[in-house]
Parts: sequence; structure tokens; C-alpha cells
Amino acid sequence: MLEDAGFAVSDECAIRPRSFDVAARRGEDLILVKILRNIDALDAATGAEMRRLGTHLNATPLVIGMRARDTELKPEVVYFRHGVPVLSPDTAMDLFVEGVPPMIYAAPGGLYVTIDSDVLADEREERGWSLGRLANELGVSRRTVSKYEDGMNASIEVAMQLEDMFDKPLTGPIDVLEGAEDVRDTDPTPDDPETEPEDEEVVGVLTRAGFDVHPTVRAPFKTVSEDDEERKLLTGHSELTEAARKRARLMASVGEVTRTKSVYFVERSRRESIEGTAIVEREEAESVSDAEELQDLIRERG
Repeated sequence: MLEDAGFAVSDECAIRPRSFDVAARRGEDLILVKILRNIDALDAATGAEMRRLGTHLNATPLVIGMRARDTELKPEVVYFRHGVPVLSPDTAMDLFVEGVPPMIYAAPGGLYVTIDSDVLADEREERGWSLGRLANELGVSRRTVSKYEDGMNASIEVAMQLEDMFDKPLTGPIDVLEGAEDVRDTDPTPDDPETEPEDEEVVGVLTRAGFDVHPTVRAPFKTVSEDDEERKLLTGHSELTEAARKRARLMASVGEVTRTKSVYFVERSRRESIEGTAIVEREEAESVSDAEELQDLIRERG
């Protein structure tokens, strides 16, 4: 579906545990997609990592799923799990292939839509209605109407009442590719996890070279790092086993889609790269003095 919609799609992240299944890019739109039959399988730790990766890679984390508990997800509705937008396959098809964004989102208490508060206020004033008059027509409090005009979203039932009353569309689409920030709880990005003891040496090398290093827990790479010029770097490290080669190939595929370089640190190797992921011996890396020197080495190898 994503390829049909014009996205470049990475290889599947067939390494467990995994916080996302594929990365996909179309122009400047980058998404990290997790695919689940039941969206309740997305736990808080995975949701937090998806949101962190979205921030570090300038991407939108997204889940495509079939159901929640025993209920099929409704088409044309955006759901949320742990702050990550969730779409049914039909909703994703509408958005990415047909170019039709969803208008409704699910939240505790029911289904809601975004109201164009400026249009609502203009229509009310044009009719000469007070806040109290509109509140009486809707069967809500004056304070609630005031909140609608200040930007609070409304239930579908209220939105339909308003559109019937003023004979004008008042609802707007949900910008899923911006993370649906206008409707989900805008909690800050979750903090990075603590560095695992076995990762401290490589994190230390990157930090000394001038990178801002963000450890991961469930991604196919150990860290996402960024230098002063906002160039991104995906890193891994271990002995160069067959599993490591597989991970390096996957990092290269994800890096191509996310427009990041990738590097795998090893103790010893005669190889300089694996399908675009630079292979660097740890002893070499420890001799690097700054980010530019390391970037040059990775560029030459990769």
C-alpha cells in the first residue's frame, strides 16, 4: 500500500524486540510504522520509543491495526495508543493512496472532531447570538461554547448540530503526518532510556567525538546520534556475526529511507561496509577526535 502511494519503504525490521516494522518516506514525509492485528498489543515502552524515534529522526510514529480488544477499528477515525496515532488499514488507504485525511478521532468518552473556532465565532456574531443563546440551542453550558471558540474540540453530535444550525462546514481534517498534535495529548517527548552497561563504551566514543547520543531499547540500532550540524547517525556494535551482518543490512535500509548514515562498530573486521553500513573497528573509533572526522570515515566506508 505504501509503495502504491509513492513511498520508499525500508526492509522489514525482522529483529525482535522491535519498536517499528518499516520506515517509509514520500518527499519530506517520513513515517515509522508498526503493524498490529490488535492495537492493545502496543505497550507503553514501545509507544515511548516510537515517539522518541519520531523526535530524533523527524518522523511521525504510526500504528496500523485491525482491532482494539474484540472491536474492529472504525474507518475514517484516528485512534491513539500511548500518544501514537493509530489507523485502520482502510483509513490508511484513504489517507496515503486516495489523499483523503480522517476527520474524526477517538478519545475517552467517544468520537470527536476539530472545530474551526474562528468560523464558529464569526457565524455566531453574524447572527447576533450571545454565548448563552448558542449554549441553549446546543443544550450545553455557556462555558463550553466559550471553550469551543477558544479551540476546544467537540463531539460528533455537537459538530453535526452546529453544522446543521449554521448550514456551513465547521470541522477540519486531522493532520496525521504531523503526529496529530492538534488532537492528542501533547505530552513532552519521553526521556531517553539509561545507557546499558555494554553500550557505554560506544556511547562514550560518540560523545567524545561531539555527538548528542540517544540510546534505544527496541530499535534495530543501538543509538541515534546527532552532530552540531543536525546530521543523524544510526549505530550498532557487537562481534561481526551473521546476526550482526543482518542487523547492519537492515540499518542501511532504514538509513537510506530516513536519510541517515549508519555505522557498526566491531572488534576486528576485514570488511569496510555491509550494503551501505560502514564497519569501523572500535580501536579506530577511539582514535577519532571529532564528529567531522568520524563522519568522513563513515562516508568513505559506507
